[in-house]
Amino acid sequence: MSKADFIERVADAGDLSKAEAKRAVELVFGQIEAGLKASKKEGKYTIGTFGTFSVSKRKARMGRNPRTGEAIKIKASKTLRFRPSSQLKESAGC
Repeated sequence: MSKADFIERVADAGDLSKAEAKRAVELVFGQIEAGLKASKKEGKYTIGTFGTFSVSKRKARMGRNPRTGEAIKIKASKTLRFRPSSQLKESAGC
C-alpha cells in the first residue's frame, strides 16, 4: 500500500478531506520519528497496543559483489525495526 492509498483510507474511514487526512498521517509519522530521535539512549518507541519501533545497529561485515564475486567490506549501519504488539498480531490473525 502506498502512502497516498493509506491517506485515502484514513480520509474515508474518518470522514475527512484528503488534505486533513494527509496532515493527520504526516503528524503521526512525524511523532514516531521525533520519539525515536528523543529516545536515542534507549532506542525504542512504543505505541500502546500497536507495537514498538526500535533502532538497531548492524556491525561491519564482509560481503560479496554479486557481479564480480569480489569480497567487499560493508560499513556498520543503523536500521529501523518494528515489532507488533500481541494484540495487533491477534487482530491480524497471526
